[in-house]
Amino acid sequence: MRENASHIPFSELVSVNPPPAGKLSGLVPYVGMADVTNEGRLARIVERPAAEISPGQPCFRDGDTLVAKITPCMENGKGAFVRGLNGATGAGSTEFHVLRPRPGVDPRFAYYCTRSRAFRLEAEAMMTGSAGQRRVPAAFFSRYAVPNRTLAEQQAAADIIDAVSAQERAIEASIAKLRSLRAGVLLRAFSAVEGGKVPDGWTRVALGNVVPRVEYGTSEALDRNRQGLPVLRMNNIHDGKPEVSDLRYVSVPVPARLELRYGDVLFNRTNSIDHIGKSGIWREELPRASFASYLVRVNPDPSLLIPEYLVEWLMHPVIRQRVRSISTVAVQQVNVNPSRLLELEIDMPIERETQRQIVESLHVLDEQINRERTELAKLRKVKLGTVDHLLAGNG
Repeated sequence: MRENASHIPFSELVSVNPPPAGKLSGLVPYVGMADVTNEGRLARIVERPAAEISPGQPCFRDGDTLVAKITPCMENGKGAFVRGLNGATGAGSTEFHVLRPRPGVDPRFAYYCTRSRAFRLEAEAMMTGSAGQRRVPAAFFSRYAVPNRTLAEQQAAADIIDAVSAQERAIEASIAKLRSLRAGVLLRAFSAVEGGKVPDGWTRVALGNVVPRVEYGTSEALDRNRQGLPVLRMNNIHDGKPEVSDLRYVSVPVPARLELRYGDVLFNRTNSIDHIGKSGIWREELPRASFASYLVRVNPDPSLLIPEYLVEWLMHPVIRQRVRSISTVAVQQVNVNPSRLLELEIDMPIERETQRQIVESLHVLDEQINRERTELAKLRKVKLGTVDHLLAGNG
């Protein structure tokens, strides 16, 4: 590396897409695009026979960095620091660039350089190709400048970011533990759902006995014009509640009966097989909103069933499986006929107070999870700011 320059081309720190050291054989560790996260981590490593690895697929080893080259994976942050191969050579998707640190370069420093906002923005600006198939060329790494640091300075910067990353992983582990605890509480509270004898104080009836009617949402065309009425779509339901950060809007008048009201229960009747049946409850997250026809409103009779209990029942793993079993396959999606949904049997406490107690025990855990999520979001902002401050190239 040049001693007097404040910034140097990234390619002086790393070798880009180095060739494999030898011929692959046996079972080869393999990483596809789905095996890395938007946070820049390896989610899993699978194995593939060497015969299935084509000559054009990139190879890597421990200490290398994977960077997604194709849109939108690159912009979303897809990539990973490679570890856990124990001396083996791995192979991956052709949509990865492999960066191998040169001698005298801390591998973590090279990896963290790819996690800055400046790196993503400049890589995006240099993408080539048509829409939907745009890629970052290998030449980008010769043009992108990174801070010129001694090995000791690289290690110090990487140590600081590692410390923040350790806190990040600790919070993620806490969230996972709370989610596991919630799943256990859900399974115990809804044990009657598994079938068999109905407990004392409970009843088992067709859902249609406690949900008087099902209402379809609007079928009007939607757009991004914020002057219209916000409309919830199938991707706006997450973890039992609406997500209103990515909305579409309807520009024509919508009947008043199709506007959402506090406490409305929404059921996703059309989606992929993994997401069909997602449900949530509307808590007036927006002053006014409607819902698209891929969703249906399934409000219960409030004298028999509280809406919060209905949502928890709809999200139960056993019920999600029953919903899948009554779905029909359409083009790239599956659909649930609401009439079939109302035929499913719901197990529920007769007393609404008991229903509330069950829901409250779950919501206490939800509040803890949400607090941890908030802390995680704050920490990730701190981490990104730290990376930008220490490692972003601006030469």
